[in-house]
Amino acid sequence: MATELSTGTVGRATEPERIDVARIQRRTLWLLCLTQVIGGIGMTIGMTVGVLLAAQVGGTAISGLAQSASVVGGALLAVPVTRIMRTGGRRPGLVAAYLTGAVGGVLIVVAAVTGWVPLLFLGMLLFGGGTAANLQSRYAAVDLAEPNRRGRQLSMVVWATTIGAVTAPNLAAPADDVLGWTGLPLLSGPFVFSVLAFVLAAGVLLVLLRPDPLLTARRLGAERAEALPAERAEALRAEALPAEPVADAVDTTGGGAAAGAGATSARGAARTVARGDGLRAALRVVREVPAARLGISAVAMGHLVMVGVMAMTPVHLGEWHSDADVLRVVGIVLSLHIAGMFALSPVVGWLTDRFGRRPVILGGIGTLLAACAVAGTAGHNTAQVSVGLTLLGLGWSGTMVAGSTLLSESVSADVRPAVQGLSDLTMGLAGALAGALSGFVIQLAGYAVLNLLAAVAVVPLVALALRTASREERAGA
Repeated sequence: MATELSTGTVGRATEPERIDVARIQRRTLWLLCLTQVIGGIGMTIGMTVGVLLAAQVGGTAISGLAQSASVVGGALLAVPVTRIMRTGGRRPGLVAAYLTGAVGGVLIVVAAVTGWVPLLFLGMLLFGGGTAANLQSRYAAVDLAEPNRRGRQLSMVVWATTIGAVTAPNLAAPADDVLGWTGLPLLSGPFVFSVLAFVLAAGVLLVLLRPDPLLTARRLGAERAEALPAERAEALRAEALPAEPVADAVDTTGGGAAAGAGATSARGAARTVARGDGLRAALRVVREVPAARLGISAVAMGHLVMVGVMAMTPVHLGEWHSDADVLRVVGIVLSLHIAGMFALSPVVGWLTDRFGRRPVILGGIGTLLAACAVAGTAGHNTAQVSVGLTLLGLGWSGTMVAGSTLLSESVSADVRPAVQGLSDLTMGLAGALAGALSGFVIQLAGYAVLNLLAAVAVVPLVALALRTASREERAGA
């Protein structure tokens, strides 16, 4: 698909430029998948030994807090990263995120050498830039995607994370051995490789992610607006609407919404952009657009349930496995969990495009509920816990892929990065909260109650999905 675009400086006649959007999208997807692998290895190889290094520098008591600092850092850094994207496009935002993660890795290594705990926490906070970059990459896959392929193309970038997540833990020990001659403290070597991986990913994006997919999408939108009849184009400009076919945003949501309801939501979203920018504008958009509210809620609640149960599963397994066996068993169970999260994401993306966003979100919620039921009633049955954790990963994939796709297509191009940043901030903080509280729950009431509470937490999301679909059906009637 080729599109005519006018380029050049303001006030000077320009020649039309033909842009092959399909070719740019294919190139963008390959680059995003490549950097997801590189950045995923960098992130995971460091986090594999992060808790151990924190315990070595500051003691066991602060090791869990150091790990949480990285999670919170990834969530908080989504805000400045998406602010950069809003003005400069995806490329500078992703590059800045990866380089921030690299700076964090350097500070962690310096903290390991000096034994300075505050520097370690600062380094772990900035190291979360790698997570912010990996999460934001999935949104870049949607900017130029055709409406009926958005779910699949977003899911391909999510799937690429599998390679890094599965490979990196096995590289931590060799990375430490390779740098043994430098005299660096034990366990700091993997973070040196993290720094190199982040810098490499940033360099690849800086040089090759051209043209920028978000900026190209905005230019396409402006050209579409100018191609419309004068009255309609003037209305679009007055409302600050993205010049994307409203039907695209409606027909792919899977809720049976009519064009009138979609147009109303889009106009309401566009009006909020004129009243501010950044997180405040994003919050107004999410309040006014039901589809955006459902998308961000699905991503956040799916992540909260997944992290809350997953974080305490190793502790639960340790209750009846010996010290000699527990690491092997935990490794197998968590590998199955990671496979559920990422390995089938292309299938989830295809289902999202084939049957709609809301049905897949509801399917993901149902899978999360089934996971909590299976794992929560497993007792000391390791096989049943493994099945439960696999379902937990698959349910997370459903809410993540379908929720992210729905969120991205339900708001205008101008405010989209801010809304996506709000989504990742909410998701990260939800995961951090779940991880922090899950330890107290399992200590006071046990693993079964933890799963019960996780299941209860996701139930309001079902009501939100059904209420959103019902409201749009009534609006379109």
